Amino acid sequence: MDDETPATRPLWVEDTRGLRRMPDPVRNAAVRAVMVTSVTIILALVAFLTSVTGSWLAFPMTIAAVAATVVATWSVLDIWITRQVWRQRNGVVSEPSSSAYPASRRERAEERVA
Repeated sequence: MDDETPATRPLWVEDTRGLRRMPDPVRNAAVRAVMVTSVTIILALVAFLTSVTGSWLAFPMTIAAVAATVVATWSVLDIWITRQVWRQRNGVVSEPSSSAYPASRRERAEERVA
């Protein structure tokens, strides 16, 4: 065996470009959605197990799981809605496309000539 060790790579390599951080309202909505979804999964599991065992809690837990599914669906949609609202208020500058004005200017110039 050689006495020289091969070049070792570091275990952790920093990514220089990184990812942009989500805006705080969007992050808050995402955290809420994860928490609501996890509670919904737990409720669904408990509803399933109580229905398998024939417990009296099966019906109330099933109703709670269905209601939690509706709330979880809304909370996931809330992420998208919050992101769109944040972009409209803070993020994106709306400008017309570059091809919108030259065509209309040309048409107006042609009308003036005619």
